[in-house]
Amino acid sequence: MQSESESVRTWLDSHVNLERQVGVASGSRRRLAPEPLSRMEALVELLGSPQLQYPAIHLTGTNGKTSAARIATALLVAAGLSVGTDTSPYLQRFNERISWNGEPIPDDELDRILARIADLEPLLPDRPSYFEIVNSVALEWFADVAVDVAVIEVGLGGAWDSTNVVDGQVAVVTNVELDHVEYLGPTRLGIAQEKAGIVKPGATLVLGEQDPELVPVFLERGPGRVVARGADFGVESNTLALGGRVLDLFTPYASYHDVFLPLHGAYQGDNAAAALAAVECFLDRALGDDVVGAALATVESPGRLEVVAHRPLVVIDGTKNIAGARAVRAALDEEFPRTRRTWVIGVLRQKDPIEMLEALGVSPDDRVVCCRAEIPRAREPREIADAAFTLGVSPDQVEVIDSVADAVQHAVATSDADAQVVVAGSLYVAGPARSALVR
Repeated sequence: MQSESESVRTWLDSHVNLERQVGVASGSRRRLAPEPLSRMEALVELLGSPQLQYPAIHLTGTNGKTSAARIATALLVAAGLSVGTDTSPYLQRFNERISWNGEPIPDDELDRILARIADLEPLLPDRPSYFEIVNSVALEWFADVAVDVAVIEVGLGGAWDSTNVVDGQVAVVTNVELDHVEYLGPTRLGIAQEKAGIVKPGATLVLGEQDPELVPVFLERGPGRVVARGADFGVESNTLALGGRVLDLFTPYASYHDVFLPLHGAYQGDNAAAALAAVECFLDRALGDDVVGAALATVESPGRLEVVAHRPLVVIDGTKNIAGARAVRAALDEEFPRTRRTWVIGVLRQKDPIEMLEALGVSPDDRVVCCRAEIPRAREPREIADAAFTLGVSPDQVEVIDSVADAVQHAVATSDADAQVVVAGSLYVAGPARSALVR
């Protein structure tokens, strides 16, 4: 017999889950436009509209929004606020998605709210999706613990994402690149139009995207204030340091010099600048050197170019698209002098494995261990191996090991102490790899 906790989790898992393609019939993928917000609106109304009980910072973007959300949370907490954070998907444990002051939601609270939503479900006009339920849990819990502000990350797109029941006082757009084209469309313009949907009339827009062809899409939404990367906020200096980056940042309120950020990759400087601008716009004041320095020094972003071991060096990144893969390649080239490299790679069906491996910088001198991302929409590892062959990697340097855990443990065990192991291709590879390597 299932426990009450197991029962409510089984109930949650019975719903359509777009992230993992559970309950989605083959060939049924479609643009987001037909997905109404009416289901989510009906659900939060039955919960008493918890999203109206606190202000929110709402983030979208192709890459960087989870890191930006975590950095914004650290800054707000350091400023003395009570902060709820809703991100997706999770890396290792479901509870990571929903946190209060950086601490994941406890199991008993999660199960309590899930049980309440299960009781309300018969009253809804249509069955909600997995993601809608999870977002509703976050919004409800944030009201229960009386947060001062919620930091809400969009799951997919923006306009039709279930998080868009939130009326973000500050809307953040990190960037716009091609990703999830089966849902958002095949052009950056179309993707920008979807993401612009989180910008509410009169809100402050922190705009990280600088393409002059895309900027008008966001301005047409009628924000009350626009804070643009390069003109109003940004990174004046971004240099490599032991264990991270040293940054000079500026916002409409202040400039900050020699700030240490313990994250790898120059692009994390851009995420930090956007997060800092968003928080200061929300507070309408400068945070001050002490708060910014203390907050950024504590930031962690697991699974994002994360060093989890040395001798051999093991780096895990949840790379999910070509733009992200190119950023990872640049970061590896800058921060980790190249030694013999073994890749552990798994990708999803929607991604071209040749393009992904090429963008990451897989070379004929590398070893490649091909595995299966832990999600139903994973691409066959043999197809990744074929992609490696196409890029000139010798067949005796390519292995297929279906399990992520087995693949990464094999890669580490068979690498010399001065070599590198890089895990990449998907968060659904990064998470299991981290579980296998990090206690």
